[in-house]
Amino acid sequence: MRVGILELLVESESKNWVESAYGAHFKRYYCSITPQVVAVWCRQLGHQAFYATFYGHQDPKSLLPDDLDVVFIATYTQASALAYALAKLYRTEKTLTVIGGPHAKSFPTDCLRFFDLVVKDCDKTLIHDILRGSFDRHSIISSGRPLQEIPSVEERMPEIVKALFTRGRARGLGSVPLLSSVGCPYSCDFCVDWNSPYAVLPLERLEADLRYVSKKLPGVKVTYHDPNFGVKFDQVLGIIEKIPEKARNPYIMESSLSILRGSRLQRLKETNCIYIAPGIEAWTSYSNKAGVGAMAAKEKLQHVVEHFRVLREYVPGLQANFMFGSEVDYGDEPVELTKEFIRLLPYVWPTVNIPTPFGNTPLYDRALAKGSILKPMPFSFYYTPYLVTTMPNYHPVEYYDKLIEIYSAMTSTRMLTRRLVTKSTIGFSLLHALRTFSLRQDLATFRRLQQELKTDRAFRSFHEGGSVSLPEFYHRCYEEKLGRYASLVSRTERIPDMEKPVAHPPPAMSLAT
Repeated sequence: MRVGILELLVESESKNWVESAYGAHFKRYYCSITPQVVAVWCRQLGHQAFYATFYGHQDPKSLLPDDLDVVFIATYTQASALAYALAKLYRTEKTLTVIGGPHAKSFPTDCLRFFDLVVKDCDKTLIHDILRGSFDRHSIISSGRPLQEIPSVEERMPEIVKALFTRGRARGLGSVPLLSSVGCPYSCDFCVDWNSPYAVLPLERLEADLRYVSKKLPGVKVTYHDPNFGVKFDQVLGIIEKIPEKARNPYIMESSLSILRGSRLQRLKETNCIYIAPGIEAWTSYSNKAGVGAMAAKEKLQHVVEHFRVLREYVPGLQANFMFGSEVDYGDEPVELTKEFIRLLPYVWPTVNIPTPFGNTPLYDRALAKGSILKPMPFSFYYTPYLVTTMPNYHPVEYYDKLIEIYSAMTSTRMLTRRLVTKSTIGFSLLHALRTFSLRQDLATFRRLQQELKTDRAFRSFHEGGSVSLPEFYHRCYEEKLGRYASLVSRTERIPDMEKPVAHPPPAMSLAT
């Protein structure tokens, strides 16, 4: 069979030089491991596999050949509108359409309106069953088994080269994606991995992959896609340390601050860790990830700032992930603390996200039960800079006031200059510049939304929860996103089919050691 695998990394074709540069030099490197793995499995099962990633550079449908028997589309919720439009096109060509990835896991019922099959979790056996026609169309399917092993880097090299390399070589931020574990020991209510049991993948495979990369791709960066890297710190770092010191590839990972302390920091430096992105989340909650216990907000700030200052001595690239607008945020304090963090640590890149109720999370179920979700809002707006709920403690105008304040501090020319001249950011100059320009576009959207809230009574009523009609503003935005494909998804089809709330079992916890 002719099988296409397409991963959507952005929601639309680039409309200006900032989007084009951001896609080519940053978003491109967000490609996931699973679509690459599916391509390898398809080849191993005897099929002809065509793999591509879309980061805004051209018509996404042109990235795959015609006359496909099956097409797998992997997408984040942000790009769901484009996924739905493409599914409609492929269905007219009698191609079996299959969706997987974060959006399918969060909102499978809505996906089923456009796709023949919706995959929540998969393995090679499930892919084999799909390709031999074992499932009825219009089905939500899952392997029902935790992922235990994935193809090696050597087996994935055709996909890695196509997705991440330029003219056959890794350049700039290009890196090799690896996975050392799945699941997470923490239970953050907004995260789709909140109840995914943590498990280390076979360490012998990780060692073999690292040896292959160090030999065939010396100096090329490795990016670990673990939801929380290094939970089993000694086991995982012990494998990296088996690679000769001068042959170790630089690596990037996302972890929690609670893991990154003591003698472990020297081991990170010696194993060539160059970038870490810990989650701070909120100043008065999720403190177990930061390792600060029950500290008050100002105490937490002091502790976290000092922790990052120590980290800087060992790891040159640092990022801190925040969420503003949760149930624990109110008043000016979270804004002032975040701005102070930014001012004190110019070498730490801050990301500040709006709480978004993705399906299959306690946050979604709680928001749905409270009636705070703006149900007519298309899922393609489930990301910053858009509000898809009423805020617990802020009027929408006030909320955007505060977001504008934070983002103005993050993206000011003075702050960008401080980042670029800071010694520890050498090698990350392009990254900081691109992200600053991209966030300035978000800042412009914040101001546009705030102006709509102030001047359009119907728009304001919708965001206050008083209107059930999707404002014309969002229909126009939806159509701008889809561009050439706007006519494929009708206004009625844009309104999502919400998942019903479920009673989640307690998360399976593992100790971070």
